Amino acid sequence: MICPCEKKGETSVVDSRPTEDGTAIRRRRMCICGERFTTFERIQFRELMVVKKNGRKSPFDRDKLSKSIYIALKKRPIDTGTAEKFISKVSRALEELGQSEISTSTIGTMVMEGLKELDPVAYVRFASVYRNFREEQDFVQFVDKIDVFKKK
Repeated sequence: MICPCEKKGETSVVDSRPTEDGTAIRRRRMCICGERFTTFERIQFRELMVVKKNGRKSPFDRDKLSKSIYIALKKRPIDTGTAEKFISKVSRALEELGQSEISTSTIGTMVMEGLKELDPVAYVRFASVYRNFREEQDFVQFVDKIDVFKKK
């Protein structure tokens, strides 16, 4: 494994353990420079291809999914462990569909449904990018349609 600091492959595993949901192995590594970092090893059942709106296809990238979810969750009261469980849940659900090609709309819908339950603000943030909100009115119309902010 290459050290993110030194950009060299002289690292050793300090600690290794399964994640809480048992779908990955978490490894703490240490470089000869003294830098410590964490890596994850996950099972990949099949190579998933993402079909974009314009018809282009690209390999499913869990890191890209993770990045977009973390952007939506930025400065929200959701800990990293909960966010990682959510990302793993979405990734597993995509693999369990049994399809080798998955549309971006399927991925977006799964993420939005999960974020709606996890954090309403992150849900709206993600939706604003996914649904391509252009004006303030787009936000107002979207929030008016959902019930996560209405008082019970």
